[in-house]
Amino acid sequence: MTPDELLTTIRSVRKRLDLTRPVPMELVRECLEIALQAPTGGNSQGWHWIVITDPDKRKAVGDYYGRATRAYLGSGSSAGDLFQDDPERAATQRRVSDSAAFLGEHMGDVPVLVIACIEAARLPEGNQAGLWGSLLPAAWSYMLAARARGLGTAWTSLHLVYESEIADLLGIPANVRQGVLMPTAYYTGETFRPARRQPLDEVLHVDSW
Repeated sequence: MTPDELLTTIRSVRKRLDLTRPVPMELVRECLEIALQAPTGGNSQGWHWIVITDPDKRKAVGDYYGRATRAYLGSGSSAGDLFQDDPERAATQRRVSDSAAFLGEHMGDVPVLVIACIEAARLPEGNQAGLWGSLLPAAWSYMLAARARGLGTAWTSLHLVYESEIADLLGIPANVRQGVLMPTAYYTGETFRPARRQPLDEVLHVDSW
């Protein structure tokens, strides 16, 4: 697929993750090798990648994730609660919320869970863009590499409600912070296409707001 096809057809895969088909570690490593080519501030490369395949640990992470998801869905500010004054967009938001609920119930069943982390003894006060800007591009590169290899992923940070508990479970040091959880599995179907987005001219500002 061309770069444009890759970038416009990558979707958050939740309901269509194949929960029964194993994912070879070699394939995950290929995606992570590509992720390591992403930029970092000062070429610091302070990232770490936790790849979870052990069934018991996947279940434990999934249990925390499920609890966080249920709280999110009941918060009144979940995806499904947004844009209620726009019937067409509200329908899309309800589908997103429904798929989020599915993933919340099945996170522990996904064959591979990848948590992207970064060294940070403490979180910066104020603007944290410099810190997370040295991790999140690499996580996105991982997801793109996975898509190009027939794997589905989803970007989620709901697990961070239980960041310390998951750190204890996985032995993550205190000076390493988690940034994003990416469930990874083969996907079912081949109907990925560009999503409906706001028109560019509604969000574009040239030279001033």
